[in-house]
Amino acid sequence: MKATKFLVLSFLLFAITATSFPEAVHAEDHAAVLDILNHEVLAGATYRMMTDSPDNYTTTVEVTATNITNDSAGLPIICHSDVILSDVGLPIIFSPEDSDTVIREDTYLYLNFNATTCAEEGVTTMWKIGFPRIPPVVTTGGVDSVNRFKITKSEANNNYQLSFCPRTEPLCNCSCVPIGYLGYLGKYYLAPTDTPAPFVFEKHG
Repeated sequence: MKATKFLVLSFLLFAITATSFPEAVHAEDHAAVLDILNHEVLAGATYRMMTDSPDNYTTTVEVTATNITNDSAGLPIICHSDVILSDVGLPIIFSPEDSDTVIREDTYLYLNFNATTCAEEGVTTMWKIGFPRIPPVVTTGGVDSVNRFKITKSEANNNYQLSFCPRTEPLCNCSCVPIGYLGYLGKYYLAPTDTPAPFVFEKHG
């Protein structure tokens, strides 16, 4: 009888622990995303997000916003902006959907530019897909719990791929959409694509 009670109590304790700490169990299953110095990418810290230039694939470009001004202190302000590739980037902040302090592969997260916003309705620094815009591109104005992304390790090279993972599926019958770039009017816009762009991350500041 004592042995039976012990087994029952042990099972209940395990069930309560697994239910109470899903983030901890979940986090152990996913490797940390690493920056170019092989340091863990941290939630809330600022990073530069870089890829090879689509023009020559030998130089590095960064993500930035299309509509940037500066305040009196020289700090960036963005308004309704698309996300493009440029020689001069705008740092971003990764925020995991759970409470983890480290950004991990194949887990939901949100991306924000490290900037303030102009005083217009609907402006946020959070990334989203501008849908039903044609063609859809990555833009700002996202909100929590809806505009989720994932970072996955590239199998071919020592870099990462970005995917958009909405709670609804307006783009296709799939859970996540790879993000690459779209050339238009002399600029390269981040956009849903069949060919994901390779990205690396560098700690800013």
